[in-house]
Amino acid sequence: MPRFASALTAALLATALALPVSAEPLSPVKTAELSARLYETGMELGDPLLILSAAKLRKTLGLTPVDRVAEGATAETDTPLGWEDMLAAAESLSEDDETLLGLIDDVRAESTKGESSGPVYNIGNLGNGGADTYPIVDFIGGEYAEVYVEAKDATDLNLSIYDAQGRLVCSDTDKSHIAYCGWRPADSGGFVMKVENNGPQGAKYALMTN
Repeated sequence: MPRFASALTAALLATALALPVSAEPLSPVKTAELSARLYETGMELGDPLLILSAAKLRKTLGLTPVDRVAEGATAETDTPLGWEDMLAAAESLSEDDETLLGLIDDVRAESTKGESSGPVYNIGNLGNGGADTYPIVDFIGGEYAEVYVEAKDATDLNLSIYDAQGRLVCSDTDKSHIAYCGWRPADSGGFVMKVENNGPQGAKYALMTN
């Protein structure tokens, strides 16, 4: 499996080089983002090892649904992209390679309780060109705050965070179906989260916070 192994090695090296030597372990929210990016890259390259790595990361997360609905919207019932779906995708690309199928079975059989304080999430639904604004959510001053959004479908999601005075605190407007914002509030207070769908299609999304 030299093609798969080389792609995985390159991805791991890129990740390692991007992190400082003294970097702390990834937070659960950041782990969710990394698993989505690995999955996306694996699907684009047709590389089951990258997808397997994404599934292994996602399986460690203790994702918990929360009763949170955007202003004027209705509650949606769904779940974020799961590690089971990722493993199924890796399996479909395995070309019946016994070694790879064994690795997939190993990840499937791994026992994990997930993070006890993993991200909480809600599901939203946006049409092409739509936007969801969420009522004020409190974050603790001095503690790192994280907000992350991902869609299962290929669309362009943007994420913006505003403080209680309406000032932009953080935004991620890269053209991607995932977006992440992290910041450290100076004081405890409320923040407004806004998710926008720039298309080209409508999509359900998972909004996660720490």
